[in-house]
Amino acid sequence: MTISNDVKSKWERVVQRLRAELGEDLYSSWFARMEIEDLSEQRLTVSVPTRFLKSWIETHYISKLQKIGEAELGALDAVQVRVRTRGLPAPRVAPEAHETRVATPQQAPMPVAAPSAAVAQAMNADRMASLDPSQNFDSFIVGPSNQLAHAAMCRVADAAQGAAISFNPLFVHAGAGLGKTHLLSAVAHRIRERRPDRKVMFLTAERFMINFVMALRQKDTISFKDQFAAVDVLLIDDFQFLQGKTMQQEFCHAFNSLVDQRRQVIVAADVPPAQLDAIDQRMRSRLMGGLVVDIETPDLETRRRILMSRYGLMVKRDPSVVIPDDVLEFIANRVTGSGRELEGALNRIAAYQQFNQAAVTLDLASLVLRDMQANPDGSRIKIDDILKIIGRHFNVGRTDLLSPRRARSVVVPRQIGMYLAKKMTARSLPEIGRRFGGRDHSTVLHAVRKIEDQIKTDDKLAREVALLVRLVEQG
Repeated sequence: MTISNDVKSKWERVVQRLRAELGEDLYSSWFARMEIEDLSEQRLTVSVPTRFLKSWIETHYISKLQKIGEAELGALDAVQVRVRTRGLPAPRVAPEAHETRVATPQQAPMPVAAPSAAVAQAMNADRMASLDPSQNFDSFIVGPSNQLAHAAMCRVADAAQGAAISFNPLFVHAGAGLGKTHLLSAVAHRIRERRPDRKVMFLTAERFMINFVMALRQKDTISFKDQFAAVDVLLIDDFQFLQGKTMQQEFCHAFNSLVDQRRQVIVAADVPPAQLDAIDQRMRSRLMGGLVVDIETPDLETRRRILMSRYGLMVKRDPSVVIPDDVLEFIANRVTGSGRELEGALNRIAAYQQFNQAAVTLDLASLVLRDMQANPDGSRIKIDDILKIIGRHFNVGRTDLLSPRRARSVVVPRQIGMYLAKKMTARSLPEIGRRFGGRDHSTVLHAVRKIEDQIKTDDKLAREVALLVRLVEQG
């Protein structure tokens, strides 16, 4: 339909009112590409280039658009927003041959479609790029500490397209290494396998910011926004790293649009919403309006199961790895942190076995994992305590240990004492030397290296040192 000049003039005033009332930022984000299509029988029809814009305007601005339209166009029974199919305005047609001019580089028009393609390509590449194929529900160890989070994630992953959503958004928080990313990846894998009709997007907060900056540089934030229009499940990891007012506003727009359309949003962070101090209060309130669940540190039984699972995978990759059951039990009791820390302890023990080609014993494991004990506090262990234990164990007087005597019965206990002081306290080499009779730091370093080398080949000495470590720890 051809729009009369009078209607066009009135529409321009509508546009000016929208810009004045909403501000330049909101107007540019949502209305800059809106065009009037028809005005008849008290019905205003406008068009926008994307479904995302149509949905957002209908959800958040349709009443304001009708109110401002009535002020300039007269009474309106309805305002209809549709998606136009012609896309962006066609490029200018070249003048006739006799008018043709050679454009300078400054006059050459910039391509319009390229930015949209670049932004879309970056977003699509990120949809599943961050997923680890091994992080699925089958490999996730469920225990009392994570049972609720696991159940909620399974409910979301198994929901049918268009089914009623029990909780939205779903917010999962936990410390590092407790399984947040594993669960997000598991949801994405499960949906891709069982519900291929549902579109999933997995992004970290950092990736979200990078893509938005790219869209700003390409001057094509509309394409960035439109990427979320077809998403059924949005997964955001490391949400605590989302920084900047503009970034948060953009995420809030995408978040509100998806939630209002009953699309599922899952957010993971290190802390609960109330502790996201850098996030806008309105956004925190929206996050708290869904289901908020936490993942705690695993209990002993869960730690045992995690270790057995990781050990099974390790042996599958390398059958030469042999770690006795009592050592696995020792790790489960000693390392009380996250699953990542448990796996790190297991890798340490395996590396020790391979590099030294020695059987792993409980005593050696105790020494290797000395710095990973539950609630370590090296400041509680004093050099005086070590001297007392060494003297009692080897039946050597404190005076002899601190003296210049070079007898083997004194030198070996002294060197072991220096080794334990270096490994079990935060004292520097010079300070240890002073506490062992005013010796030079190089003497302490020589003693530490010598005992380290002998432990690798002398099982008797290794067991003796491991016993001393336990005696010192027990006080």
